[in-house]
Amino acid sequence: MSPFVAARSPGRAAPLFAALGDATRLELVARLSREGPQSISALADDVTISRQAVTKHLEVLEEAGLAASRREGRERIFELRPRRLAVAHRYLDQISRQWDAALGRLQAHLEDGKKVGTTREQRAESRKQ
Repeated sequence: MSPFVAARSPGRAAPLFAALGDATRLELVARLSREGPQSISALADDVTISRQAVTKHLEVLEEAGLAASRREGRERIFELRPRRLAVAHRYLDQISRQWDAALGRLQAHLEDGKKVGTTREQRAESRKQ
């Protein structure tokens, strides 16, 4: 699936945002982004939850396509998949452009109303006629 297609489809972006919607997972994403690939043990060292809980959070990130894991001996190493974050970025940019356009239309409408110089009462009166 093309990241561009995913950015235009809310259904495809929803699992991505659901995975990022948890504070612990968001912190794990930040750490993987900042520190690079790490083992589950290393990621679990600095958090207040159990190693098993960290593993479950990492699996959610992996299912959403935000992380990938590989085996190195007895350890599982997780790394961030930044392309998937680019999908979220494009989706949010799309929403931002839509809001900007809607606000621009509202502003134009309000400015047109000011130019006409009619009051609410005047418009109501003209509708009665």
